[in-house]
Amino acid sequence: MGTVTIGVSVAVPEPHGSLLQQRRAGFGDVAAHGIPSHVTLLPPTEVDEADLPAVDAHLRGVAAAARPFPMRLSGTGTFRPLSPVVYVCVVQGAEDCAWLQQRIRDASGPVPRELQFPYHPHVTVAHGIDEAAMDLAFAELAGFRAEWPCTGFALHEQGADGVWRKLREYPFGGSVVPPQAGHLDRGTIASR
Repeated sequence: MGTVTIGVSVAVPEPHGSLLQQRRAGFGDVAAHGIPSHVTLLPPTEVDEADLPAVDAHLRGVAAAARPFPMRLSGTGTFRPLSPVVYVCVVQGAEDCAWLQQRIRDASGPVPRELQFPYHPHVTVAHGIDEAAMDLAFAELAGFRAEWPCTGFALHEQGADGVWRKLREYPFGGSVVPPQAGHLDRGTIASR
């Protein structure tokens, strides 16, 4: 067996996900065609194929310990000049996403991943394109708004063609979305 590149994310639901993906492509970001709109919980990470069952069990446990929470996107931000990225801001649900990504990357789990930059949940709408197009993305999506109840996350694999394909969805253990700021049960992570 070889290695695979995986990622874990919260999908931006329809019709918002396709709209942001189309806009990203329209700004000249060729990666848009292979990357569904999402909030990253685990960035691209190479793992041994033989470790995928352990990753699956770990993600099931993280999801079982989590509860649905409100997710809201509003406005744009950028990581420039540090990184050539323009994004839509996560204005509600950011703390919940941070809690999830910490559990997913936990040092005791099968994907103990260090991050290059501090975790900042966002939805990328332009990456590595020319400055004028980045400025356009920042301005044109400044009024973008979307909200939904976040009820789970998904595991994806990046193919040799650069396209990210969903392997499995992980619904959260609870069924109620709190009306205010998100809340996760931070108790013991259930195991399979």
